[in-house]
Amino acid sequence: MKIRNIFLLICFFLFQVVSFAQDDITVTGTISDINGEPLPGASIVVEGTTSGTQTDFDGNYLLNGVSNDATLVISYIGFTTQKVTVNGQTNINVSLSEDAQALDEVVVIGYGEMKSKDLTSSITTVKAEELAATPTSSPMQALQGKVAGLQVVSNGSPGQGPTIRVRGIGSYDTDASGPLYVVDGMFFDDIDFLNTADITSISVLKDASAAAIYGVRAANGVVLIETKSGAYNKKAEITYDGYSGFQVAQNVLKLANSEQFVTLAQESGSAPDIEFIDNAMQRYGRSRINPNVPDVNTDWYDEILRPALIQNHSLGVTGGSDNATYAIGANYFGQQGILKMKNEYERFNLRSKIDFKVNDHLTIGGNTVISNATRYDAENSAFRLAYYAVPILPVYDENLVGNENVFPTNYANAQDLGYRGGQNPFPTMDNSELRSKIRNVLANFYAQVHIIPEKLTFKTAYNHNFETVERREVRLPYFIGNGFQRENAELIKRNDTYSNQIWDNTLTYTESFGKHNLTVLGGSSFRDESFERLEAKGLNFPLSGEEAYYLDQAQTIVQDDVKDDGRREYGLSFFGRVSYNYDNRYLLYGTYRADGTNKYQEKWGYFPTIGAGWVVSEENFMQNNGVFDFLKFRGSWGKLGNDKVPGSEGAITSSVVTTAFGDTMVSGVNTTSNFTALKWEVTEEVNLGLSARTLKNRLSLEADYYVRDTKDAVIPIEVPLIPDATRQNVGEIRNQGLELALNWNDHVSDDFSYSLGANFSTLKNEVLDTDRQLNIDTGSAEFRQRTRVGDPVFSFFGLEVDGVYQNDAEIAADPAAQIEIANGNAIVPGDLKFKDQDGVDGITADDRVMLGNYLPTYSFGFNMGFNYKGWDFSAAALGQGGNKILNRKRGEVIFTNDTNWDRDFALNRWHGEGTSNSYPSSAGIRKGWNQQLSDFFIEKGDFFRIQNITLGYTINKNGAAKGIPQTRIYVTAEKPLSVFNYNGFNPEVSNGVDNETYPIPAIYTIGVNIKI
Repeated sequence: MKIRNIFLLICFFLFQVVSFAQDDITVTGTISDINGEPLPGASIVVEGTTSGTQTDFDGNYLLNGVSNDATLVISYIGFTTQKVTVNGQTNINVSLSEDAQALDEVVVIGYGEMKSKDLTSSITTVKAEELAATPTSSPMQALQGKVAGLQVVSNGSPGQGPTIRVRGIGSYDTDASGPLYVVDGMFFDDIDFLNTADITSISVLKDASAAAIYGVRAANGVVLIETKSGAYNKKAEITYDGYSGFQVAQNVLKLANSEQFVTLAQESGSAPDIEFIDNAMQRYGRSRINPNVPDVNTDWYDEILRPALIQNHSLGVTGGSDNATYAIGANYFGQQGILKMKNEYERFNLRSKIDFKVNDHLTIGGNTVISNATRYDAENSAFRLAYYAVPILPVYDENLVGNENVFPTNYANAQDLGYRGGQNPFPTMDNSELRSKIRNVLANFYAQVHIIPEKLTFKTAYNHNFETVERREVRLPYFIGNGFQRENAELIKRNDTYSNQIWDNTLTYTESFGKHNLTVLGGSSFRDESFERLEAKGLNFPLSGEEAYYLDQAQTIVQDDVKDDGRREYGLSFFGRVSYNYDNRYLLYGTYRADGTNKYQEKWGYFPTIGAGWVVSEENFMQNNGVFDFLKFRGSWGKLGNDKVPGSEGAITSSVVTTAFGDTMVSGVNTTSNFTALKWEVTEEVNLGLSARTLKNRLSLEADYYVRDTKDAVIPIEVPLIPDATRQNVGEIRNQGLELALNWNDHVSDDFSYSLGANFSTLKNEVLDTDRQLNIDTGSAEFRQRTRVGDPVFSFFGLEVDGVYQNDAEIAADPAAQIEIANGNAIVPGDLKFKDQDGVDGITADDRVMLGNYLPTYSFGFNMGFNYKGWDFSAAALGQGGNKILNRKRGEVIFTNDTNWDRDFALNRWHGEGTSNSYPSSAGIRKGWNQQLSDFFIEKGDFFRIQNITLGYTINKNGAAKGIPQTRIYVTAEKPLSVFNYNGFNPEVSNGVDNETYPIPAIYTIGVNIKI
């Protein structure tokens, strides 16, 4: 009996084991769309568990330990989620159909995420694949032309990021007009240290309702960056992405050649200039082509510019297990400058991001980015010197060879021809080294507790960004001649240290009951920022290389240039957000943030926002309407602050005054004060928008109209009896505009798909209040910019040209000209004719008018792309108009006349009746009358550019060839063509004043992307 019982027990046990083994099966398959295109990254989860996996790049998946009666939940962004019962199947292939609304895509917002269809704010998201096409050191450069309402002003200098403006400028202090960057929860003023390949998406929060959750740092918009993560139950994937190429200066400004320059000098009637040309012919000989011209014809821009290399290499590994995900990577970026000197940028990045599920309730993780960059900046004066240098001067002068007084080499000197300055840019370029070592460490750690699964979540996150910038400026001496020399070796050392710590705590509650859907968030944020600077200057040290570039080696420390400065700021904030929708038709959204700071005397600021939306397409009367697949009206209002303005302005000063009362001298103290305590500026914005999709979700439309007012704007105020202006929170500036974005996507067949996109935006900047001041002037007296009510900030202010006097009869018939002649101004043919705005007293300061502003009144962008089998092609273009540029390099003729001119002036100058009605004569441009600031020096900044063209081919795109990694080879042309009429290298001038900006090069690269 015992043996029988034992035998039965063993059989029962084995039966259970076999049954258990039969229940645990492995399921494989492919997830694709209805056209058979694989869906990489699709999620397959066993319903009711945390067990799951994701498809690989070919749409394939493998899932172990699946019960016979399990249900698989398959989901993918933009597609309808499906549930499939296993029923013992070991191979399950699923085709997902596109979501009828195609709006379940998750959009990153402050401290959370929302579905696109639930948004009431203006947010634009750009994905990683759209960023990857742009070879640049700065991720923001890749956004140029892609986001309506976002102005990206390029900077061609290696390692220098572009100027970014979201919906214009709302502050008189242009340094306080940049957006806030948030990288995985950490705040930054720029993100030039980031590797573009590490970014998953960039979201631009444009209106106050979207940005207000970030409070006083978000007045100028917010740019949210998500970096790449791993995925649960994903085998390790190794990716290499690299490109190499070269840069060439495009639209190089043409200068007058030697023959044109000689003609200009002769027409000017200037005896000294003609003598200088004779001196050049005696020193360098006569041209065999034209014996009246020296045998030198130097194109200075051609001499100082060069083709330059650019390269980028990224290696990353991503993956994950049941309980952990990881993403680690390394990147090297190198860019040579197109200026022929020590001008380059090099950056190394290391990155890791890890998330770990401790249990069903707790998830922890961390993200670390280490960036180490070295940048050698261009000598800013090089381009100005090249613009003004006469073409009859060579780079090197053989007559100086063997001259013991000349060092370090025989640079040519324009003073040897009689000119006042040396003009040659090479002594400055070759003997200057401007190095910055930039190190960033971003550390982010978080813990997330699911208190009530899928309902109540608590998250705490600590972020720390530590940055050091070690600046070393070395300028070595040279001697080319008296007045063209640098007497002392100069060394400037500057060490800047930045530390920014943020501790965020949030509690999020999500609930659905019936047709009601509610999400409530509450949180607090503590911020600790510090900055320290130590700077000193030394003179004259041993000239024996880098080992001498230390202050201890200097013979003299300049005491007045020793600086030790710093600041520390604290902030404590409390914020809340409510997001509600009823039946996916009626949307409400509101935030409230209270910001406290030690920066201002007014310690607390309160910033509310509210938004609403109506999804019209969900209404019964819109069902099966045949036009709109999705239609939503939305609107929002919000207030937020700008804490980039200083906490105070001015000072209290006192002086001892002695005077006589009777026969007695009496001393007293006279105290004056222009000190003002400031507070943050406040931005109030209304945004009305429309979101629509039609033609089976292939065509999408986003439209927004906004009015953004900056109140309490800090502006300079003239106070009676106070010698200097003080700044106070009394101004008001408005930005308003319309933004449109259209996108078309279509899958024609399994082999062919294509997309088209366009965006357009307008901008009107207007000053509403200057505290009863008629005008606020800035810039030098010769190049005036003026701010006044009713006009944009920093408008150019001067005379309006009404033609060129062609003959004496025209001068005699012009009353304004006769008044000027009577006042001693010798007006002659070839002089500019200015418009007499007031009709009295000839041409005076009262005839000056506003001549435009540097902010574009409209901008646009286009993009297109297609995929055919293994081939892919994309192209993008952009442009802007309505802005003006002050051509100050041309205008500085007011300071000197013995320099070269650009070829545009040489070809279009007035040189006889009827030859020009817009350019003065060579003699005229040397006269003070024609040198007054006028719209002759103010030019249009309109331009059109082909931004990027990319062609690629992917080997083994569908994974059919086993053992061969998916490999994409591509070529790009970045900024290959720019069309504009401005007389400069390019019309992208951040502040509208062109005193020689760094050229923006065209970039041509070839690259490869390998996934294993």
